[in-house]
Amino acid sequence: MVKMELRRLLIDQRRDEHAVFLHEQNGSRGFPIVIGIFEATIIDRMLKDRRPQRPLTHDLLREVLGALGATLTRVEIDAVEDECYFAKLRIEHGGREHVIDCRPSDAIVLALQLDVPILVDDAVLEEVTTTD
Repeated sequence: MVKMELRRLLIDQRRDEHAVFLHEQNGSRGFPIVIGIFEATIIDRMLKDRRPQRPLTHDLLREVLGALGATLTRVEIDAVEDECYFAKLRIEHGGREHVIDCRPSDAIVLALQLDVPILVDDAVLEEVTTTD
């Protein structure tokens, strides 16, 4: 697994295309993931430090994890098939690790909210990356 960071967010409402660009923290590889407008808007608000008046779904999940004493330790993007990415939430609770399947966009939002690492499987990077 390779540690990544959010390098850029693209919101193009005219063409209805939205993407996050992940980049290797200590390297030159990176790649985009197409995401929905809802997640793009949430990430944009987070980057601009603008919070919604009421909790959104990602806020709710963050609060539920906290209330249960569970900790999101990292998110992993671990597969890609036909340009569709797959991600996992790694959650610790009660001395056990739970692995939850989710969309990469949701995983990235939670990783940004909770300041946990975004990791990408080496095989995924080999398949999809571009270099600087």
